[in-house]
Amino acid sequence: MSYRYPAAFIKPGLNTLVNGTPTYTYGLWSWGSNAYGELNLGNTTYYSSPKQVGALTDWLNIGGMYRFSASVKTDGTLWTCGENNFGQLGQGNTTIRSSPVQVGSLTNWSQTACGTYHALAIKTDGTLWAWGYNTNGQLGQGNTTNRSSPVQVGALTTWTYVFAGNNASFGILSDNTLWCWGSNQDLQLPLGGGTVGQSFSSPQQVGTLTNWLSVSTRYKSVVAVKTNGTLWCWGRNNEGQLGRGNTSNYYSPVQVGALTTWKSCSSGRVYTVATKTDGTFWSWGDNTYGQLGLGTSGAYTGRSSPVQVGALTNWGSAICTQNSSTLAIKTDGTLWSWGSNGSGQLGLNNTTNYSSPMQVGSGTTWAKIIAMANSTLALKY
Repeated sequence: MSYRYPAAFIKPGLNTLVNGTPTYTYGLWSWGSNAYGELNLGNTTYYSSPKQVGALTDWLNIGGMYRFSASVKTDGTLWTCGENNFGQLGQGNTTIRSSPVQVGSLTNWSQTACGTYHALAIKTDGTLWAWGYNTNGQLGQGNTTNRSSPVQVGALTTWTYVFAGNNASFGILSDNTLWCWGSNQDLQLPLGGGTVGQSFSSPQQVGTLTNWLSVSTRYKSVVAVKTNGTLWCWGRNNEGQLGRGNTSNYYSPVQVGALTTWKSCSSGRVYTVATKTDGTFWSWGDNTYGQLGLGTSGAYTGRSSPVQVGALTNWGSAICTQNSSTLAIKTDGTLWSWGSNGSGQLGLNNTTNYSSPMQVGSGTTWAKIIAMANSTLALKY
């Protein structure tokens, strides 16, 4: 079975397997806020420029969102680090860890995704597992019991993609159907207006279409790309973050424009970014901290429709958003960041906000990035 890794976090072509062996291996780097040890560096010191986690280059995939991370090594082992108040580290306890700790002893983990206080992971056998906070049923167990160790979600063996948001979860099966579960308090589950305020503790299929590719959510809005290159969104839209040219909320998926050239997407707190197959970068929504990358910032500089960031055509699929910070990798392997930087999360060796893309160091081997609350994890090959 082949696995679809989140397009928003990956430089194209660097996740292929040859006879079961990863084509590339990576070193893990981190920077930004570190109050709970979420940088994996063995301390709680904040860093405004990239710091390597250990000296090994055996990392394959990374996942994180709020103040903890879950990452997979090339040997298939799963490692977690950071805040653990609801057992989201999967260790069977609620002990905070500032250095990576292995989850169990299995060597068949493939992909991970972290929400605010819960985590999801896919194994190489296509099964889906979850742990952490579960008050809204976001673990998909048919109940609201928190779990501090991984538990299987149903019995299917065809999961290929997962994404975790704020008390909600999303997954795509090998038939490209989209599924969701957890809280729908803020319209993040695209199940229609009659489901607003409800919670679903088991996976629910989104319509009947079989062409979903990837999905991203951070707070109250969701954006997704289909296999035909169209871009779709739903949820809250108070800052125009759904890209529809208005501020109307949507309870079910609605298309953003009519183009079929979208490649990757990432949803921030109240803004959205995406790349197209022609290598251009686009953004819309709130721009208070310059997170749209348009050279402006402020409460009244947001956009409710996609706007191109500069004129370059060398942006890759590896893009990610934090609360109000944006990071992206170009096709030449360089890393760029802009927006809010109060904790040094842009990796620019300062805490200055930027409203245009700024290069992080001079490296050209950045491959994957993941954004947490106000910190960043990245892989270099």
